[in-house]
Amino acid sequence: MNLEEYLPVLLFIIVGATIGALPLVLGWILGPTRPDPAKNSPYECGFEAFDDARMKFDVRYYLVAILFILFDLEIAFLFPWAVALHDVGLVGFVTVLIFLTILVVGFAYEWAKGALTWE
Repeated sequence: MNLEEYLPVLLFIIVGATIGALPLVLGWILGPTRPDPAKNSPYECGFEAFDDARMKFDVRYYLVAILFILFDLEIAFLFPWAVALHDVGLVGFVTVLIFLTILVVGFAYEWAKGALTWE
């Protein structure tokens, strides 16, 4: 095992972990600590949790969250494809066009059904 080959990967991991941990540590050290009952109360799903467990709630809250995750994952699929576009050639390009077409059709369907409107 040659350490020089893995040095860029290790450096990337160290820099990434530092960038991820540094704001958390700085916020914990420098941030004010003024707890009150509202800050310490549990917040779960967009409505008060102190009522009856069988109460009616708005499902659109969950629908918007699921749609956000769906379109966020679509972007996660596009980044590796964009990096490897030269290697995948025309077949990879057409495959991603089909993927995006299906995604746009689904988005148009959701929009037409009113899933993205909030009253």
